[in-house]
Amino acid sequence: MEEKRMAKVPHHVIMEERSTLSISGVLDIESFDDQTIVAYTDLGELLVKGSSLHINKIDLESGDLAVEGKISSLSYTDQVVSGSNGFFAKLFR
Repeated sequence: MEEKRMAKVPHHVIMEERSTLSISGVLDIESFDDQTIVAYTDLGELLVKGSSLHINKIDLESGDLAVEGKISSLSYTDQVVSGSNGFFAKLFR
């Protein structure tokens, strides 16, 4: 039986022309480079793949992430962040 989770933070993904991506409900960023961004949300890990990816905005307090570049795929896993173990959490300790 599949367990359903309620999102604690509203989660939205808006992609325009496969070149700009706005995501809300981001809890943490695990890693990023110009081809891959791994972000954690209440609904699971979000993997963004593409080329020339650039993070324009990251605000973990509000949960907003803005990305530009050539976006080729978005995929989720059921892995949910537990605690603050991501890139930005380690950076700002």
